[in-house]
Amino acid sequence: MVTAVATSTHSSFLNEVVRETPFGERVRSCIQCGTCGGSCPNGAEMQYTPRGIINLINAGQREKVLSANTMWQCVSCYFCTSRCPHNIPITDVMYTLKRMAIREGYGKDSDAPALAKAFTYYVDKYGRSFEMGLATRYHLLNRPIAAMKMGPMGLSMFKRGRMALTPSKIRNIGQLQAIINKARELGGAR
Repeated sequence: MVTAVATSTHSSFLNEVVRETPFGERVRSCIQCGTCGGSCPNGAEMQYTPRGIINLINAGQREKVLSANTMWQCVSCYFCTSRCPHNIPITDVMYTLKRMAIREGYGKDSDAPALAKAFTYYVDKYGRSFEMGLATRYHLLNRPIAAMKMGPMGLSMFKRGRMALTPSKIRNIGQLQAIINKARELGGAR
């Protein structure tokens, strides 16, 4: 009887990840080949490789998965996804896990949710990231003392032309904002 409950729990977490990920059904076809982890430029920083995370999802290890740093270390390069022999949307799974972790309160001890919110603010407003604003907004709201320590580096980047003082908008920002609003509307319908 305990095994049936465990199996039900395992499959429900897997089903949830599959349901919340575009083309998520492909996660079920993972053969644990390790190509994703071997392709990841940030794999050494991850608590579990992408292959390990998919294995833990299949095993129903919700808390282990959502409290891991793996999805926060993902740099969204899509290299894992492009090299996967079964076309598993691994990067999209990482985005799903980030949303789940934030929703369930697992990201509280991590800077990643706050950084993601600051990044999203600028992308929503300008259509691209604004490094100076991102660094100041994030650090002043979350790590004000660390912001002061970053001053010399910021000044050096500015002197070399590597950091703009003002943001620039993409052309047709209204179109991007309409797409983002529609995506949020559809995402809220779940």
